[in-house]
Amino acid sequence: MKITIFAAGSQGDIQPCVALGKGLQRAGYQVSLAAPEDFAEFVQRHALEFRPLRGDVQKIMASDTGREFMQTGGQNPLTSIRTMRVLLAPVIREMTADAYTACQDADGLICLGVVSAFGKSIAEALQIPMLNIEPTPLLPSRSFPAPSWPIQRNLGGLHNTLSGRAMLQVVWYWYQPFVNDLRRRLGLPPFSGSRFYRALRDTPLIGAYSPGIIPQPPDWPEHAHVSGYLFLDSLADWQPPAGLTEFLEAGEPPVYIGFGSMSGQSPEVLAELVINALAQSGQRGVLLTGWGGLRPEMLADNIFVLNSAPHNWLFPRMAAVVHHGGAGTTAEGLRAGVPSIIVPFILDQPFWGARVQSMGLGPAPIPQKNLTAESLAAAITSAVTDTAMRERARLTGEAIRAEDGVGSAVKLVQRYFGDPH
Repeated sequence: MKITIFAAGSQGDIQPCVALGKGLQRAGYQVSLAAPEDFAEFVQRHALEFRPLRGDVQKIMASDTGREFMQTGGQNPLTSIRTMRVLLAPVIREMTADAYTACQDADGLICLGVVSAFGKSIAEALQIPMLNIEPTPLLPSRSFPAPSWPIQRNLGGLHNTLSGRAMLQVVWYWYQPFVNDLRRRLGLPPFSGSRFYRALRDTPLIGAYSPGIIPQPPDWPEHAHVSGYLFLDSLADWQPPAGLTEFLEAGEPPVYIGFGSMSGQSPEVLAELVINALAQSGQRGVLLTGWGGLRPEMLADNIFVLNSAPHNWLFPRMAAVVHHGGAGTTAEGLRAGVPSIIVPFILDQPFWGARVQSMGLGPAPIPQKNLTAESLAAAITSAVTDTAMRERARLTGEAIRAEDGVGSAVKLVQRYFGDPH
């Protein structure tokens, strides 16, 4: 059986799809991954067939509009609609055309939930079954407020459900003209917001997060499942760069600080702030690049700058991890069993920050707009000295490492798509 996985977004969106694809290949399925062309090397390095989609998402987010969105646009769902349409307009027509082509020989389609309206249209046109995968909850629930909703406090079941419906309407407005343009090209009738919601709710879904972090909501449909995290472990031939091992062995475990593809409009200010916070807290640090504002003269002997390293190798060697709260980075921090300090920028990141805090696995999140050297230093000090927090993080890491999210997800694909042969 041939399965195409269709995904678009940041590496945190693509990575669990690669993990699932490798698991499905081991189970006997023929798998190809259709993703933006800038992920070709990453996907092929993991021995998956890659089908490129035109449009460089990372380049879009690095544009002036993308940086402005990271700084402010994600904080207001309504203003995000126009910004998302501006960001998507140059690439979405070609990207969806390539996705349709990538599915021509597929017997089944697995689609990243946030682009499910496009995937549903393609599956409908080709008359193949479809399953959604999501690294962050999409379906509304009484159990928690919707990711990306401005209020990340649990104000009760009615508020939580309404926030979920409202955010799905916002997502629909992001995509509405582009989805219906695709449907016209495929000879299909247009979607409405209510039909988009029904299609999402009626499609089998794999929630790629730990049930220990987000238990199965009782008000979700029976075909929506929480599988556990879909971790993609580093390749066997990966070696730490020169000097990193020596740095780690030269003192107490350092604090990791990295914000993924987030940097906002003032990377120089952010870099200086982070270095000052490490100095104030008296901690050693490992800084991941993406730091356009870092200059060599800023760095002291107690800071190591790293281009990249697999999180599953690096994070367990840290005293704490400071990051933006993307779903994938949050998962790796929890798996490592060390406290997480989340500095959310946009979209679902405040949701993960609130979840980590509510479970006592890290200090209160610090929204990027409120970040100061003093607030970050205080959070770092709390994370490395609070013994109860550190013990909770350690036990949570043990529980997550005992799960088999990929294995569970593969069994769900088998349930809905049938045997691979």
